[in-house]
Amino acid sequence: MAIHIRGRELILGGAVANHVTLTCAVLFCQMLQRRPEIREEMMQTGLGISSVVLVLSTALVQTTTACPRESVAAAVERWTTVFAENNPDTITALYSKDAVLWGTLSPTLRSDPAALRAYFVGAFQALPRAPVKFGDQLIRVYGDTAVNTGYYKFSYTKDGETKSIPARYSFTFVKEGNDCKIVDHHSSAVPSPPR
Repeated sequence: MAIHIRGRELILGGAVANHVTLTCAVLFCQMLQRRPEIREEMMQTGLGISSVVLVLSTALVQTTTACPRESVAAAVERWTTVFAENNPDTITALYSKDAVLWGTLSPTLRSDPAALRAYFVGAFQALPRAPVKFGDQLIRVYGDTAVNTGYYKFSYTKDGETKSIPARYSFTFVKEGNDCKIVDHHSSAVPSPPR
């Protein structure tokens, strides 16, 4: 396992160790420095090396709790399906309790479950049964966080005429239990090209 220091982060085998793991590793090393007899006994039995590897590998196990790319793609598909159903309760269930939404149709930032629900109530009234089609998606995973950035298009019918709103988006996901939940969602209409 490769161990590197980058700024104030400890990189273990390509993964960034979290604060709990680092604290445990530091405390373990400090104990071994203060108690040389324990360190020598552990090193003689080979237990010392195994203990250090176990403490440090905990960081790698914890980083696997992030939403993998496939789960992020599935969560976006689920969001697309649920959006077309026009149910504000079902779509807000896809967001974390402390999620933040800057919606395409909103002049204000929404930062609590009631405000998110209110946004979707208004959006579903403005765009009833509007299907969403995603374009390119750039999914990246950083530690325990995943980000999906790209563009999508909302289609709707108004006065018998089909219209669309092309928009760009960023979703940020974290894993809560077995689900990838949205903690940050920014969406804005694609501006017209400059003239």
